[in-house]
Amino acid sequence: MNTAASTAGQAPAGPLPRVGLLGTGPWAQRAHAPAIAAHAGSEFAGVWGRRPEAAAALAGEYGVKVYEDPDALFADCDVVAFALPPDVQAPLAVRAAAAGCHLLLDKPVATTPEEARTVAGAVARHGVASVVFLTLRFAEPTAGWVAEQAARTGWFTAAAHWLGAVFPPDGTPSAYADSPWRKAKGGLWDVGPHALSVLIPILGDVTEVSATRGPADVVQLALRHASGAASTAVLSLGAPQAAAGVGLELRGTEGVHSLPGWSDVPGAYGRALDALLDAARTGVPDPRGAEFGARLTEILAEAEAGLAG
Repeated sequence: MNTAASTAGQAPAGPLPRVGLLGTGPWAQRAHAPAIAAHAGSEFAGVWGRRPEAAAALAGEYGVKVYEDPDALFADCDVVAFALPPDVQAPLAVRAAAAGCHLLLDKPVATTPEEARTVAGAVARHGVASVVFLTLRFAEPTAGWVAEQAARTGWFTAAAHWLGAVFPPDGTPSAYADSPWRKAKGGLWDVGPHALSVLIPILGDVTEVSATRGPADVVQLALRHASGAASTAVLSLGAPQAAAGVGLELRGTEGVHSLPGWSDVPGAYGRALDALLDAARTGVPDPRGAEFGARLTEILAEAEAGLAG
């Protein structure tokens, strides 16, 4: 297995790690495929998808091999990038890890703690590296902002919101509206991982969580953290278009600090691939890996169970 490190702007000496992409939907087309193709430190090896015609089209766009069998892709690749629904991703990730492939996972890793822990266990058992692509942890300037706030102390509270208009009550649904798993699981599972991925490194692990439903698929989380701080997160994919947006505000002894805006999702994905290759080269697990992804799934599952009660 080639575990050479890379950066997006400088290729390493020797053969490049080969990256295979699983998935062909809008997210794969917007973020995964262009970022992998542009990455100087790896080689885009090929595409597999559940719809062969879509896989052939995406592979043809980038001049790479189309695979009819995911296991054949695993055999040819050093890294597997996932752009699949979580409950499809999880079992394939276990198979990819068993084949010795490093995993660039999407969020959520799975929608049950058992499946998510199985993925994390496979990563540990087979000695492969893993990274979960949590946009705010790799985009700039948000990634740097999170590190800066995590170095501060004295946080008292935080309020986050991620209100998407994927299924708006007004206007045209987004390109992601045809996703069955998003329709079934809603904002809690689709954008909840993003909010938690920022709150946890700054305020500490979640020690208590409760959840309340609002209009449409709105879910409000009330969280207590290991630091003693309290936070809230309001999540939805069904916001009116004029109300959609993302924000996070921290308050503490050092004042009020707000999450900056970000852009360039393919660039963020390239940095996630950098982080994965670095973890593969050094053998040091990335803190945004499958273990963290499993913890996010546990928190979201606990919140969901509270809503059902």
